[in-house]
Amino acid sequence: QVQLVESGGGLVQPGGSLRLSCAASGFTLGSAAIGWFRQAPGKEREAFSCINWSDGSTYYADFVKGRFTVSRDNAQGTVYLQLNSLKPEDTAVYHCAASPFVTSRLMCMLHNGRYWGQGTQVTVSS
Repeated sequence: QVQLVESGGGLVQPGGSLRLSCAASGFTLGSAAIGWFRQAPGKEREAFSCINWSDGSTYYADFVKGRFTVSRDNAQGTVYLQLNSLKPEDTAVYHCAASPFVTSRLMCMLHNGRYWGQGTQVTVSS
């Protein structure tokens, strides 16, 4: 059974940081891409950070470059998302997703994944 479990969301002030985790199990990660998506109220879901599990290559949407960093821990089967310099407009439910046999670039460009986590709320507010 494929399972993705996000954690680490919460309330943070503008300019603050959070670290999200996505623990993956139940499938072979070696050929998969893991992506981070977010959806704010009234807005469409968007992918913004994706990583190839096999070689760690990453893809970022322009609006997060320099602020967000995605990484993976092979031993733990976990993907991390470091969120820095957070803005109120970053407020959203953040999901991780996994797709086998796609690249990180393609996954982010398609804004879609095969397996999904339940999401974690990130709220940026003073």
